[in-house]
Formats: sequence, C-alpha cells, structure tokens
Amino acid sequence: MKEISWEDFEQVELRARTIIAVEDFPEARKPAYKITADFGPEIGHKKSSAQFTDLYTKEELRGRQILGVVNFPVKRIGPMISEFLACGFYREDGAVVLAVPEREVPNGAKLG
Repeated sequence: MKEISWEDFEQVELRARTIIAVEDFPEARKPAYKITADFGPEIGHKKSSAQFTDLYTKEELRGRQILGVVNFPVKRIGPMISEFLACGFYREDGAVVLAVPEREVPNGAKLG
C-alpha cells in the first residue's frame, strides 16, 4: 500500500450527497445504474454510473445519502459522462456495498 501525505488527502473532495434519480444503464459493460445526486448548493447536481445493482434496487437508492469524489476529471462510460465517483466497498462476490455517512449530514459536506 502506498503511503500518502495529509496534503495529498486534503486534495480529495470526498463529499456527502443524496441520490435524487436512478435509471437503468443497459449500455454499461457491467451491470450499473445511472444516478443523479445532489451535492448541495455549492456543487449542485451531478451524474455518474454506479455498480450497485447486486444489492440495491432503484427504489432503495433514491433518497439515500452516500459518499462521492467530485474532483476527478469527468469520464465517458459508454454513452454517458460520469461527473463523480460513487464510493462503495467491493465484497468477495464482487457486489458493491454503499459507502454512507453514519448519520445524515448536509449535502456537500466534505469528509476530513
């Protein structure tokens, strides 16, 4: 594991957000949803692809607060542009478990 400095960590914009829309993403190579998330008034709404289909339905994801990185460059995933990285933990079976705040925080709150 590579060690990083505190200054390196401070550059990562890991923020809380609420998922406000979830759509199927049949064009993705691996099963995924298209999600739209509210990062609060400073950042606004952003879209991404998220491989949360094994453990979560679209209905379960809407309204959930999870963590995302907002300062990576945008990335094309099939026909869509991903504007943030939705964070989760991979299990041994390949399913992704959401990374979530333990209690509700304001959308856009930065981990630090």
